[in-house]
Amino acid sequence: MGICKDRVVIVTGAGGGLGAAHAKVFASEGASVIVNDINQAAAQKVVDEIIAGGGKAIVNTSDITNYTDSANAVKQAIDTYGDLHIVVNNAGINRDRMFASMSEAEWDAIMAVHLKGHFCISSHAVQYWRDQSKAGKKVDARIINTTSGAGLQGSIGQSNYAAAKAGIAALTLNQAAELGRYGITANAIAPAARTGMTTAVEAMATRMAKPEDGSFDYWAPENVSSLIVWLASPEAAHVTGRIFESEGGKISIADGWRSTEGVDKGARWMPAEVGAAVKELLAKEIPAQKVYGT
Repeated sequence: MGICKDRVVIVTGAGGGLGAAHAKVFASEGASVIVNDINQAAAQKVVDEIIAGGGKAIVNTSDITNYTDSANAVKQAIDTYGDLHIVVNNAGINRDRMFASMSEAEWDAIMAVHLKGHFCISSHAVQYWRDQSKAGKKVDARIINTTSGAGLQGSIGQSNYAAAKAGIAALTLNQAAELGRYGITANAIAPAARTGMTTAVEAMATRMAKPEDGSFDYWAPENVSSLIVWLASPEAAHVTGRIFESEGGKISIADGWRSTEGVDKGARWMPAEVGAAVKELLAKEIPAQKVYGT
């Protein structure tokens, strides 16, 4: 049967890496999958594998950074399978550079694919689900976003990527707060897995290599996919506004920014007084996780 039987999902960036793993696990759990990727040949290969395994899937090549073109992914899902229940925003790229040397083009490319890419298809899907809800139909829809440890705690040499991924985490919180009234949940995943992006550095490729002895493949992308697929299932209707971390066999929740008790003077602080207040705050704080690379 599968926990996503009869559900329809769009997975962006599904021509390889995490996206391909997500698509295949969705199909194995009964979902009909729209395999979105600008690389048509890569997407077709994933679709062929799914169909060969008895699943349902089609290729979609909509550009997730183009708002108008993104609507075609939603339309194709509905035209082909009659409905849409889930959007998994997975597509991503890297343009790593130390901040002092980063170009405008490197900054803009990351913002387009990650931040705008998370907006476009989701926007069209939400409009469809909102219309269904207002028409009196019961909606059980999901937005599942992809953030990163870089976005949650920073990463040296990735200020553009970290900023975009932090934005995605905040976007998820807003979506959850705003869209629940329409039957839509929104959650995000910060995955750690073996992909083309994470193994581009030789040392990481060696560390994340599949074990040759047949033992647990800690960095396999399918480990992350299981959490994604469960969140997309009817079983997860009560879970929204959460940022999950997934690595190997471990699932955790990123606890987010929280305000401390603070220091309240009850009146305006004069500039010369602020230093003592900050000293007191820093003495009481729980240290943040270190920035990756420090």
